[in-house]
Amino acid sequence: MAEDSTVTKPRVVGDSGRLLHGGDLDGARAVFPAAPEPWVDLSTGINPWPYPLPPVPPQAWARLPGRAEEEALRAAAAACYGAPSAELVAAASGSQALIQLLPRLLPAGRVAVMEPTYAEHARCWALAGHEVRGVEGKGILIPDAPDVLVVVNPNNPDGRLLPPERLLELAQAQAARGGWLVVDEAFADMEPEQSVARFAGRPGLVVLRSFGKFFGLAGLRLGIALAPAGLAASLRDAVGPWAVSGPGLSIATAAFGDGDWIAGTRGMLDDAMARLRRLLSGAGLTVVGGTALFCLVEDRRVPGLYRALGEAGILVRRFERRPDWLRFGLPGPEEAWQRLSVALDSRGTWEQGGDKVGAVQPSKKSAP
Repeated sequence: MAEDSTVTKPRVVGDSGRLLHGGDLDGARAVFPAAPEPWVDLSTGINPWPYPLPPVPPQAWARLPGRAEEEALRAAAAACYGAPSAELVAAASGSQALIQLLPRLLPAGRVAVMEPTYAEHARCWALAGHEVRGVEGKGILIPDAPDVLVVVNPNNPDGRLLPPERLLELAQAQAARGGWLVVDEAFADMEPEQSVARFAGRPGLVVLRSFGKFFGLAGLRLGIALAPAGLAASLRDAVGPWAVSGPGLSIATAAFGDGDWIAGTRGMLDDAMARLRRLLSGAGLTVVGGTALFCLVEDRRVPGLYRALGEAGILVRRFERRPDWLRFGLPGPEEAWQRLSVALDSRGTWEQGGDKVGAVQPSKKSAP
């Protein structure tokens, strides 16, 4: 999944000038063929300590999921996110599926995306025939009254956060003219008090949640939309029957209801992120934003650092429009922490490399 606000895909310019999307270990191996294995993948904002898989009933593998399982998932998701009712919940095979589907269900109009942010929002609205433009993320005023306003909150990749009160004001203003506010809360699990999921059902408000990031089970492919009942029903109809696998329904329903694991994981991730920030700061890097699942570094030496990390078998996330940015996810096993520490300590291999690497040239293809 792309994580910057550019809707163009980069061409390869030299080995380490290639811009890889998050989790692209095959691409990383092609760019850095001599890197040691196994790779340490810090390019995604996914919890490296996933929810422990519960036993899955054998029938979940052997038959299509039934209505009762689907309704149980929706009820568990509503309870976990604090939404008023399961009637307001739609589930799909990943939040990306909902990002692609939602623009096709709403009339073509003007869409404003608060930038810089996840590139797929702008791309998917444009592909569905909407007029899309970016608006400055640091500003609070949204000019020209778009039909749809998209906000990623907390934002990816810089962690920018608009308070719930401001988001509700925007939703009310959008609803008053028949428009919508779409709030992508893919990284909101760590700060539930900042979420507007509990206000789901209000006119003009759509909230998107990602199961895989916080629960660390991205391969399960589950995304949740919280919306007024009519739109939620339209989303359920549009994704069609059996949008989530039987095993996925079983695992996610258990995870949503495991309050002890959720509370303990929040504390563990906070501690791990504090450690990561100390490690990066100790290497002379400036952390300029992030969440408990990733942090963003800004430094003119980023191209050289990216190359040095890649040669050490460590994948991090670069950004086309900001070649001085790197995004780091959390290492999991202690060995991964130690490998990152050693690579950062080898400052002589990357401090002078900032101007030698990093010319990323865009093509006209869309970002992955």
